[in-house]
Amino acid sequence: MNKWFKTGKPWIWLTAGAVSVSLIAVLGLLLLIGWRGLSFFWPAAIHEFQVTAADGSQRTLIGEVYDSEEIPVTRLEESGVFLENYEHLTVERYLVKIGNREFVPLDFTWVLETSISADQQPADLAVLERSKDGNFYGYVTDVLENGESVVDDPAQLRSLLFERIERAVALNEQATELEEGEINHINYQLNELRLERRSLELKGELDATAEQRIAEQQAALREQYREVEKHLFDFREQARRDAVVMRDMRGEQVRIPMYRVLDANFPNDMNVFEKTGHFFAQIGKFVSQDPREANTEGGVFPAIFGTVFMVLLMSIIVTPFGVIAAIYLHEYAKRNAVTKIIRIAVINLAGVPSIVYGVFGLGFFVYMVGGSLDQLFYPEALPSPTFGTPGVLWSALTLAILTLPVVIVSTEEGLSRIPSSVREGSLALGATKAETIWRIIVPMASPAIMTGLILAVARAAGEVAPLMLVGVVKSAPMLPVDGNFPYFHLDRKFMHLGFHIYDVGFQSPNVEAARPLVYATSFLLVTVIIGLNLTAIGVRNHLREKYRALEQ
Repeated sequence: MNKWFKTGKPWIWLTAGAVSVSLIAVLGLLLLIGWRGLSFFWPAAIHEFQVTAADGSQRTLIGEVYDSEEIPVTRLEESGVFLENYEHLTVERYLVKIGNREFVPLDFTWVLETSISADQQPADLAVLERSKDGNFYGYVTDVLENGESVVDDPAQLRSLLFERIERAVALNEQATELEEGEINHINYQLNELRLERRSLELKGELDATAEQRIAEQQAALREQYREVEKHLFDFREQARRDAVVMRDMRGEQVRIPMYRVLDANFPNDMNVFEKTGHFFAQIGKFVSQDPREANTEGGVFPAIFGTVFMVLLMSIIVTPFGVIAAIYLHEYAKRNAVTKIIRIAVINLAGVPSIVYGVFGLGFFVYMVGGSLDQLFYPEALPSPTFGTPGVLWSALTLAILTLPVVIVSTEEGLSRIPSSVREGSLALGATKAETIWRIIVPMASPAIMTGLILAVARAAGEVAPLMLVGVVKSAPMLPVDGNFPYFHLDRKFMHLGFHIYDVGFQSPNVEAARPLVYATSFLLVTVIIGLNLTAIGVRNHLREKYRALEQ
């Protein structure tokens, strides 16, 4: 045994076991997050429970079973709930999502198994996905047009419902396109004219001719706005034409305007293929739509866009600075106490808490740099800040400083692996040191540069704490990129998947409703990070193959 230990094989097996356990743990975590997140989009059965209250009265509950748990009977007795003729030590209870937010105090309610006297899953139970007040559960009884029923045959009820929902959704999309397109562009131009007039006034150049020109342009834009607004009101008025009548769990008829309905489905009447199609359709909506209801419903497209855009901007900023710093330290700087202190400082910077970088970014970039830019270039907008407020540019710069040590260390390690004979051969053939570095050393070190960038992207995409101070917000009405010049608006605030997880999971007014979205968004964030890393790894492998001959 002693001889076997001396061979070193036990340490090999120990290392292999540690790697295996770590890999299994990571894969298990991803599978858990993926299962809990993706199962949210699978259409769950809708139950109609007959529940017996403590006083013997009966009530009906309609909804989805979200969760279940076993609780001790003693806990119920301590809370004042006593179960008669119940001999078991634990009892199961179900968390039921009953929706219908405008008629019940909470979306969710706990129901004891012993209080359920009947449980049915009728095929004609429907769930309406709405733009406001969450889902609505009940029976579809009628479809109205201008207050009048259009259902001549009950067999046509579902087809009429889907037809009217599709019409209302199309009209709402047209209205949204007008708001985000022409109306937004007109408002942007009006604001630019206002700033132009203010700028000329500050410079003392606002004469009667300039003021008349600006006034005429503003009048033309306002007239154009009124014309577009007529079309917007027309779309909204057409969308208000139809309505659907539902019978809820109270047994009452509820009229729901069709313009608030986004989708309708009958989960209890779906086969496996229909449920699969609905599953992928819901995932598509999740990644392509805007959030609703305080981020507890809808999609996360603005957060996806903001995360990717900010990471790409950070990569563009950090890569040149990191590479230049590494080249200077390795190729030009002398080996003395100063460079040694610089290297120690760079390594120590990697261990600074990220929130410290956020405070630095807020104080230096936002207040000092941004405030100075506003004073120099945007005085007409003051006191409203342009760059003197948190935005995507300052977030990218803050994360660039945070990840800069990773890029420097990785690039310097790549430079140290290049043989000195390569440099000497290039210089012997008449090339200058700058040409040698630019044409030979940097290309050969490019795989190491990409490795540093991969590590930087992996860290930056998951950071939340510094972004809360320098740019990220709960809801951003406009993306940092649109059709208005200069198209990239780096002064705007943005949404981020990491902050979205924090907001939904801990700041949501309805924690139970938001829990599945936390898992789904977490899985999406991991997927985005993996996608960005795989892209960088592909580029690194391509560069490694391209310059393999030089290394040999």
